[in-house]
Order: sequence, then structure tokens, then C-alpha cells
Amino acid sequence: MRFTAVFAALTFVSFVAGQAAAQDAAAGEKVFAKCKACHVADEDKNKIGPSLMGVIGKTAGTHAGFKYSKAMVEAGEGGLVWDEATLATYLHDPKAMVKGTKMAFVGLKKDDEVANVIAYLKQFTK
Repeated sequence: MRFTAVFAALTFVSFVAGQAAAQDAAAGEKVFAKCKACHVADEDKNKIGPSLMGVIGKTAGTHAGFKYSKAMVEAGEGGLVWDEATLATYLHDPKAMVKGTKMAFVGLKKDDEVANVIAYLKQFTK
């Protein structure tokens, strides 16, 4: 009986925490404004940084027509693929994850902003 009550409480807490971390693409579009000086997500066009269209599921350092840093190319060759978890880590602190990246952005410090930007980027993944 006690186990069932504890399990039910943990399940409820997990559900509430999951809902708190829900992604919001509209909010992510607003946060993505910080990225727009260097990136676009809704078209396949490189700027100062590579296009982020279709980034989820893509191997790091491989977008056609963009000259990546040696560090980013090596990260991709080493198996770095952009999924939600790797993007979340990278967006928090790009230079810590890929030492030697050309990306000058210091990162997003709020978990909800990271989750929302990822939701925004997911819209442009085939």
C-alpha cells in the first residue's frame, strides 16, 4: 500500500515536471530573435552561421556551403548529431561543448528558452 502511494506521488510529480518543460514553438520564435543575426531556420540559406533548417537529425559540421571551424567538423566526424539533447547542451554553452567553435554566442541560460528554441527549430525539420 505504501509503495503504491509513493509510486503514485512520483508519477504525479513526473507528470507535472514534464508539463512544466513543455516546448512552445511560438515562444521559441521570440527567443530565436537572438539567433537571427547569424542564422535562419525557415529557409536553406547560410548567413554568418549555417542555416538551421533541418538541423535536427543532422550531423554537426555538415551543412552544405558553410565553412565550419575545424572543431565543429571534427565533432561531426566524431559522431555528434543534432538531436534535442545535444542541441540543449550546445545551446546552453556552445564553447564548452565544442571547444574551438566559431560561434560567438555565449548561450541561453534558461532551460525553458532552450526547450522553446528547439520546438521552434523542430518546425523546420523534414
